[in-house]
Amino acid sequence: MLRKIRITLSILLSGLITLYFLDFAELLPQSLHWLAKIQFLPALLAMNIAVLAGLVLLTVIFGRVYCSSICPMGVYQDLVAWFSKRLNRKKKYTHSKAKTVLRWGILGITVIAFLFGFSFLLGLLDPYGAYGRIVTHLFRPAYMAGNNLMATIFALFHSTAFYKVGIYVLGVFSTVLALATLVFIGLLAWKNGRTYCNTVCPVGTTLGFISRISIFKIRIVEENCNKCGRCSTKCKASCIDSEKQQIDYSRCVSCFNCIDSCKRKALRYTPLKPKASPAPPHEKETPPTDEARRRFLSATLITGIAAGKMLAQETADGLLQQEAVNRETPIAPPGAVNFDRLREKCISCHLCVSKCPSRVIKPAFLEYGLGGMMQPRLYFDHGFCNYDCTICGEVCPSGALVPLSKEEKNRTQTGQVHFVLANCIVYRDETNCGACSEHCPTQAVSMVPYKDSLTIPHTDPAICVGCGGCEYVCPTKPHKAIYVKGLKSQNTIEIEEEKQEDIELEGFGF
Repeated sequence: MLRKIRITLSILLSGLITLYFLDFAELLPQSLHWLAKIQFLPALLAMNIAVLAGLVLLTVIFGRVYCSSICPMGVYQDLVAWFSKRLNRKKKYTHSKAKTVLRWGILGITVIAFLFGFSFLLGLLDPYGAYGRIVTHLFRPAYMAGNNLMATIFALFHSTAFYKVGIYVLGVFSTVLALATLVFIGLLAWKNGRTYCNTVCPVGTTLGFISRISIFKIRIVEENCNKCGRCSTKCKASCIDSEKQQIDYSRCVSCFNCIDSCKRKALRYTPLKPKASPAPPHEKETPPTDEARRRFLSATLITGIAAGKMLAQETADGLLQQEAVNRETPIAPPGAVNFDRLREKCISCHLCVSKCPSRVIKPAFLEYGLGGMMQPRLYFDHGFCNYDCTICGEVCPSGALVPLSKEEKNRTQTGQVHFVLANCIVYRDETNCGACSEHCPTQAVSMVPYKDSLTIPHTDPAICVGCGGCEYVCPTKPHKAIYVKGLKSQNTIEIEEEKQEDIELEGFGF
């Protein structure tokens, strides 16, 4: 019964959080962002005391149920292990000693790296962040491709129940890393169950330490146990030593597989050591395994990173040479406050990347430095930041992006507009344009007289919010005539009352 309850809860929670990442059409309610906020590391970085206290209390009472049911990466490993056993029904797990030095070594290195500003390692190893990147960069494109296929099929019957969406790579480095993580953890789970949780994962090591003192534990009734080893062969955490009748509670994830497998009722999940009860007749005892293979884990982190810039600047050979866009500072999403705070709190789960309706949030490569790899930045090649949109701050589980009201968002300056005269088609081709001015929500870009009846853009960076509307619609190629430069610290702008009234009357949209 306990195992069935755990499996049902695990499927429900992991299914919902996966669908929440996949849901590009916003069919699910936004209130489901609590699924991300109950994850351990995001709650720790956000200093969400209520969630942290709840998770610690849950572990103290029931053991590592977080790892078995709440963490989506744990459920992914269970799914892989389940398929592995279906393909090889003779597969058996064996007890292995805890790799204590390796476990605490990885946790210690991760904490030290984080304290020195290299939060990339923390985001790389955090199970929730890693799972979020896998869903965002691998599962979501496949889900959207399935949607487009359905749209094509339904269009044959003149139905608009589905609509086609664009699919593109959000970040090459993040996609490759997500694939490597999926394969690496999947192989460990295929071979040895919960090796990642009990050797590599910093959250698993931390909760494993707490679970040593948990009240409810799976306990062995020594009088009923005949040391057959059946429980050990079913333990995907490899934490049951049936010969010595011992369980390593720092590695036990409370999956209850062992309880269901025992035919003599020698295992019970109780707060106290249970009393012996008459054991049922045993038709055929399984002799203890004489030969046990030693498992080992090479904890090799991906350290080879190709140097170079993501986008190569092209120089136009033609009538007039254009000036290259020089964006030295990346543009952080609204609510990031500043780069230091973003690096300290972001675990690169990419929920903001997945949920952004304009698709302007993408993972960084080296723009924030080594410590800020995979953290979110704004890029306006496929859209612009909607003036009234506040979704990214609302869904962020770690507090890296501060939730903003619409009024606060409208006055938050993430970047400043920059105009390149040599690239503008008004200057180069002597033709009318004005697209940038038409799409500026704060009138930071306006058109002023230039030559004859022509007008040319004039910018006021002080009232620019950095939404990128002007950059997105600018028709010049290969280099934009107007673009947004990032700010290391976001500012609050002041808009004159008259201009604010004009903005409210005109609205903003396409």
